[in-house]
Amino acid sequence: MKKSPMIISIITILLLIGCSNDASNEFDLNQLTRVDISEEKREKEFIITEKEKIKSLRKTISRIDWEANIKPQMAEKEDVIATLFFTYDKNMPERLTEYSIWFSKEDGSAEIFHREKNALGTLDKENAQILKELLINN
Repeated sequence: MKKSPMIISIITILLLIGCSNDASNEFDLNQLTRVDISEEKREKEFIITEKEKIKSLRKTISRIDWEANIKPQMAEKEDVIATLFFTYDKNMPERLTEYSIWFSKEDGSAEIFHREKNALGTLDKENAQILKELLINN
């Protein structure tokens, strides 16, 4: 009878360890459900939840070319701060990640800083324009 509480404790610990591994450290763009946009230059904030816009954002974000362990050396403040919301389980809180985004006036490209991963990404002119339309000109 004394072994029963110990067995229950071991099973509980194993279940907790197994469940904690379900939450991935990587963000799955298919789970992107919302984007909050903050434009400090224009003192404008808004939320994107429309399915078609989210679908377009997923596609555009997937095209970002990332370089790890790089901090941006920008002369100007970012044009946009985008907070991405990922929903993995309706019974769990959303996971958030934040991007700082600069749109180039010279060549039309975009640079994106992923704060959590300390990574700097770039988008070519065509995809940067799509991103800008979705985030700023909506």
